[in-house]
Amino acid sequence: MDITTSPFRNIKENEEIEELYIPRKKTNKEIICESLRHIMLICISIVTFFPFIWMMTSSLKTKDEIFQFPPKLLPQVFNWSNFLEVFKEAPFEVYIGNSFFVATIIVAFQIIGSAMIAYALTQFNFKGRKILFAIIMGTYMLPSAATYVPCYMILSKINLIDTLTGIIISNLGNVFGIFLMRQAFLQINKSLIEAARIDGASHWKILWKIVFPLTKPTFITFGLISFVTYYNDYMYPSLITKSPEKFLISAGLRQFFIQGGAYGIKWPEIMAASTITVLPLLILFLVAQKWFMQGVGDTGVKE
Repeated sequence: MDITTSPFRNIKENEEIEELYIPRKKTNKEIICESLRHIMLICISIVTFFPFIWMMTSSLKTKDEIFQFPPKLLPQVFNWSNFLEVFKEAPFEVYIGNSFFVATIIVAFQIIGSAMIAYALTQFNFKGRKILFAIIMGTYMLPSAATYVPCYMILSKINLIDTLTGIIISNLGNVFGIFLMRQAFLQINKSLIEAARIDGASHWKILWKIVFPLTKPTFITFGLISFVTYYNDYMYPSLITKSPEKFLISAGLRQFFIQGGAYGIKWPEIMAASTITVLPLLILFLVAQKWFMQGVGDTGVKE
């Protein structure tokens, strides 16, 4: 009987295949190390998230409960009226609307502009491409505070001081977005781009019909990071805007702390206002966390 066709050989091969799928039993040392790692991560998560939990619970307390000793995490009675008082004492709906409007417009322009520049840097062959990319990355090393005065002078000459348009125009470009998308575009198989060109697809169609679907997590990651940045931006918008109805949420929160909060006299209302400020970003991250993690993991079609 030929050994190559022997049924005993097939049984042996099946046993070897089954052994490959049987999980290896962990040693005691590995179990202890894994348990310690999980405990450490849980402790770090608690320490990181505890200030937010304390802020939310403090927004439902009275002033006496906030300063009582020993402190308690949960209030005796949940005072939801603190949130109503915040909107009565300050136009937080205006501040939040301004922040959402400015951040959304800026992110939209930055995504389109960064994608087009990154596509040109990765798909076009022209002289000085590397030098151009080096110059772009060199501007990323420039501190943002160094651009405040020149931007203010330019906006004052075109009468855009104390306007949301001035804030938007000043932030239409993003070097980090160009770098992030360029790195993602470099991972796309070039044969896909070449096949689309042979079929007669335009560069615009290739970018949004082929490149974008393959690098969607990177787009979402950059959009989320950029949105959070400009939603929370304080220094530059405070320099440009002076009217309270043009304030973004960070400037409005400071204004409430100074006037409505009277430098900490109304701490429950201040905590409620801070919760209102942070909560939309938390919800946004929870919705987009799947794509955010994929973008951080740098997905794409490998060559």
